[in-house]
Amino acid sequence: MSIQKNFVIGLMLFALFLGAGNIIFPPLLGQMAGDDLFISMIGFLITGVGLPLLAILAIANAGGGLQTIANRVNPVFGIAFTMIVYLAIGPFFGIPRTATVSYEIGIAPFLPDTVAVSNWPLAVFTVVFFIITIALALNPAKLVDRIGKVLTPVLFLVIGALAVKSIVTPMGDIGQPQGDYLTKPFFRSFVEGYLTMDVIAALVFGIVIINTFKAEGVTGSRAQMKAMIFAGSIAAIGLALVYISLGYIGATSTSVIGIQENGGTVLALASKVLYGSYGSIILAITIIFACLTTSIGLVSACAQYFSEVMPRLSYKTFVFIFAIFSALFANVGLTQLIAISIPVLLMIYPLAIVLVLLSFVDKWFGRKPVVYIMALVPTAFVSIFDGLLGASIDVKPVTSILSNLPLYEQQIGWLVPAIVGALIGLVLSPLFKKRI
Repeated sequence: MSIQKNFVIGLMLFALFLGAGNIIFPPLLGQMAGDDLFISMIGFLITGVGLPLLAILAIANAGGGLQTIANRVNPVFGIAFTMIVYLAIGPFFGIPRTATVSYEIGIAPFLPDTVAVSNWPLAVFTVVFFIITIALALNPAKLVDRIGKVLTPVLFLVIGALAVKSIVTPMGDIGQPQGDYLTKPFFRSFVEGYLTMDVIAALVFGIVIINTFKAEGVTGSRAQMKAMIFAGSIAAIGLALVYISLGYIGATSTSVIGIQENGGTVLALASKVLYGSYGSIILAITIIFACLTTSIGLVSACAQYFSEVMPRLSYKTFVFIFAIFSALFANVGLTQLIAISIPVLLMIYPLAIVLVLLSFVDKWFGRKPVVYIMALVPTAFVSIFDGLLGASIDVKPVTSILSNLPLYEQQIGWLVPAIVGALIGLVLSPLFKKRI
């Protein structure tokens, strides 16, 4: 496969990643981080760019999708965890978020204040949005491909234009850190990177890229890994540029538009300040169509997976189920949707990270499940209570003990138990002959 073709596949991977979460979180991070934007952005890039790149490479290394890796723990875990990931990136959070971000950036700024605060405009918009999603997801391949090829470069240019304008004629001075960013900007932004859902998106979309390589005649595992490193690097560079640009826009916007509830509102107001109503209209149209493309892709991917796991229900049936559920769930609004997703992502993200990292070294221990299990069980225990705490449910007898773990206050208390568990699994592994 030529370098040019591999570069195009890298752009396609970038297009798959560039969705609602990639757009709304960096501007708000910029507002909250203020003068600590640099250190905060490093933390965000680790979980928002570095780990998704590793996840993509893990899929290439495994030669299969998420369930291929998760089955190395246990077949039941493989199905259960894969379903949870698809539901999280799909109808529970990822798909509804495409509609709410489209509304926040593309519709709400143009409504009168008295109308924007009511619930019915969002309800009407989500109905229309998901009717279109259903219509196109039933036969998505050609149309989504065409829309993605046009709109992703346009969106990148729009963001670039906003970033350049914010540098040449800044909206204001960079503000002061807010909230947790006053005391722990790196770790706060590290966890904030979970909200992009890019690690679990990589685990879902990775098999799409593998199949693309196969269609181009790249069949050997070593050749696929080499091609994936190149394509993944292209996508990672693109994402990093987008995140840094949007973060800077947010950091310089505080004195003009004030601290906002979510990044969608930050970007909508900032575009109006920088380019006036004309800039807001261009941004709105581009965001709506880009999010619509992501919605179609996610509905299609989820429907495809669940129709294979539950063949009694057809692909078309699952398209309707996921789109209707997403339309209902989207009506809680963007801010509330993000708040609901935080506890769930705090629970499943550490498991996904540990699973990805172990998949690179499992040949060293013969892929024996005991190592995976010993690493994932303590990770799950800590992350479950992190998630409960994120939902304002404090199980004090347990959290008081967990608070003694290193980095617990930074919400990555699972890290040391995962490492210790993996080491114990390595010590025990000679006692187990079963290999996967």
